[in-house]
Amino acid sequence: MKLKFITAALLAVTAIGANAGTYNIDPTHTYPSFEADHKGLSLWRGKFDKTSGVIQMDRAAKTGSMDITIDAGSINFGLEKMNNHAKSPDMFNVEKFPTVTYKGTSFKFEGEQLVAVEGELTMLGVTKPVTLKVNKFKCVIDKRMNREVCGADASAEFKRTDFGLNYAIPAFAPEVKLAIQVEAIAAQ
Repeated sequence: MKLKFITAALLAVTAIGANAGTYNIDPTHTYPSFEADHKGLSLWRGKFDKTSGVIQMDRAAKTGSMDITIDAGSINFGLEKMNNHAKSPDMFNVEKFPTVTYKGTSFKFEGEQLVAVEGELTMLGVTKPVTLKVNKFKCVIDKRMNREVCGADASAEFKRTDFGLNYAIPAFAPEVKLAIQVEAIAAQ
C-alpha cells in the first residue's frame, strides 16, 4: 500500500514539474505579423523575420511571464521599397529604436487552456499595455528533440498612434491588427 502511495505521489510531482518551466522562443517558427490600413484602399500585411525571447510558464499554477524582443529592422512586407520606408524615421526609425519588445506579466487560463497574456508593448520608446488573445495553444513532446514544445496563435489590436507612429495620419487609419505565430522549446 505504501509503495502504491509513493509511486502515485512521484507521478503527481512529475506531472506538475512537466507543466512548469522555461521555454526559449524558436526563431524559425515565430513570426509576428500585422496588417494596417493603406489609404482606406487595402490592407498592407507584413511580418518581422527575427524574434527572440524567453517564456516562463507553470500550467499547473496557471502563471507565466514572457520577455520577447523583435528586431525592428527585420520588417518584411515582401516589397523592398516598402521595407526600407518602414525602417526610416517616418515609421519604425530602426536606427534609433532597433527593437520592439513585449513583456507579458500575467497569463490567463480558462481551465487548462491558456487564453490571454496581459503585458506591455514597447515601440519607438513608448510603452503601453497590450493584451494578447490566445486563439490556439498546445504543448507536445517533440520526438526529434525529446523536449516539450509549446505553440500558440495569438492576436491583438492597438492604435499605432499611441506609440508615436503617426505616419500619414489621417489618410491611413491608426488601427493595427497583430497575428502572432509562436513556438517555444523547453530549456534543458
